[in-house]
Amino acid sequence: MDDDTNMAGGDKPTMDTGDWRAQLQPDSRQRIVNKIMDTLKRHLPFSGEEGLQELKKIAARFEEKTYTSSTSQPDYLRKISLKMMTMENKSQNTTANSLLSSSANNSENPTDSGAEDVDRRENTKELA
Repeated sequence: MDDDTNMAGGDKPTMDTGDWRAQLQPDSRQRIVNKIMDTLKRHLPFSGEEGLQELKKIAARFEEKTYTSSTSQPDYLRKISLKMMTMENKSQNTTANSLLSSSANNSENPTDSGAEDVDRRENTKELA
C-alpha cells in the first residue's frame, strides 16, 4: 500500500489542513489595524500624538487577540466586523439618546454628555 493513499489520519497533511494564518499577508493585517484605527478615532476621544499612539496600541492589541483566537480567516474577519459594528451602533445610540435628552432638558442642561463619555470608556474597555 502506498503512503499517499492513506486518506484518514495519515501522516501527510492535505491542502486544507494548513493554518489559515500562513495564508494571510502581513500587509493585510496592517490594513485591518488601520481600519480599526479609523473606527476608534471616530468613536473614542483622544488628544494629540500621545492619544493617537494609545489608540494604535489598542487597535493592534485587539487585532492580535482576534488573530490568535480565531479559527479561520472568515472567523477572524467576522469577529473584527462585529466589534466595529457594535462600536458604530453604540455611538449612534448614544448620539440619539444625547440628542433626545438634550432637547428634553434644553432649558436646564443643553450640553449633557455624561452618558456619551461613559459609553466611550466602555468601548475602550471592550477592545483592551
